[in-house]
Amino acid sequence: MNKIIPGGTAHKLPADLQKALSVNKSVLATWESLTPLARNEWICWVTFPKKMETRKEHVKRTISELKEGMRRPCCWIGCIHRKDKEISPSIKGILAKKSKKAK
Repeated sequence: MNKIIPGGTAHKLPADLQKALSVNKSVLATWESLTPLARNEWICWVTFPKKMETRKEHVKRTISELKEGMRRPCCWIGCIHRKDKEISPSIKGILAKKSKKAK
């Protein structure tokens, strides 16, 4: 029987992260102790990169940082996909700079 691992508020748990979490019981326990918003931040951080190699590195770092006791991804602007609150002005500024660089 497969155990259901909880996701976030705006994001469902992707298969690659679910697999990585299920390998280590202590990491899984830490994951399950996180709030849905905190889990959402990790999921968004993992799924945000465009390159698969970067995404794989984010999955690996998520596991490592959860082992270290981190509750949220470090240096992350936050999930821009949440519908329960407006994006802050500072995050809007960061996203505007990123979109200018992409052009």
